[in-house]
Amino acid sequence: MPPTDPRTNTQLLAGRPAFADALRHHRTARRFSQLELSLECGISARHLSFLETGRAKPSRDMVMQLADGLMLPLGTRNALLQAAGFSAAFPASELGSDALKPFRDMLSDMIDRHTPNPAMVCDRHWNVRDANPVAAALLSALGEGIQPLNAVRILTDNPDAPGLVANLPEVLAEMTGRIRLEAMEAPGDAVLMDHLAALEAACARHPVKSAGPRSPVVPLILNTPGGQLSFLSTIAHFGTSEDVTIRDLRLELLFPANDATRQALAQFG
Repeated sequence: MPPTDPRTNTQLLAGRPAFADALRHHRTARRFSQLELSLECGISARHLSFLETGRAKPSRDMVMQLADGLMLPLGTRNALLQAAGFSAAFPASELGSDALKPFRDMLSDMIDRHTPNPAMVCDRHWNVRDANPVAAALLSALGEGIQPLNAVRILTDNPDAPGLVANLPEVLAEMTGRIRLEAMEAPGDAVLMDHLAALEAACARHPVKSAGPRSPVVPLILNTPGGQLSFLSTIAHFGTSEDVTIRDLRLELLFPANDATRQALAQFG
């Protein structure tokens, strides 16, 4: 049983440690009740309540147990450990480091093999870290004046985006939902919060007009000098890595959504 604390609840909440606030945030963000999370983690609801008010301090193993129950990303697990006063558990290597060279080579091979279809690699903040020539050609128009090249900012900050992306409102809405979830998982990430604010402002400027049934997949439809190109996208994550940097990367592969796009891309083959 956790030790009792003579302070009142008001005093506890006012001086609640960073870990307690972070734990409560992640639990409520995932819509767990205290009872549900305690059952998931194999602890008592009373002990979980004491952890969230600061009446009890967690061990390192308890932090990891809670992170597992909440299914937190590696970077967020590190942040939760540090909030509790422990060192990070997972390395976060620089993408350009020698240690990650085999992984970088693998990524380059994957995006090259995707030619003539576009492919790119983005980091956790959606900065474009690598792209094959087809994707680079498309991004050069979309990302003109945007530095560093960023998959969110080319939609929100480029004044020419409404003319370049034929279905910009739908694409903005889809990206907003994605970034909202990512910001929820990393509440201290100021870059993601800035992205979310920019996307919400862009959605207000370019609202989705149709109230009818939504398509099961939102295509990316680009207006180019040679005509419209329509793509379907798939995003791959590297879930088996124990390195935060690798786990946070996204490999985005675009596929032609119609024959006209497929024929237009054939020239890059």
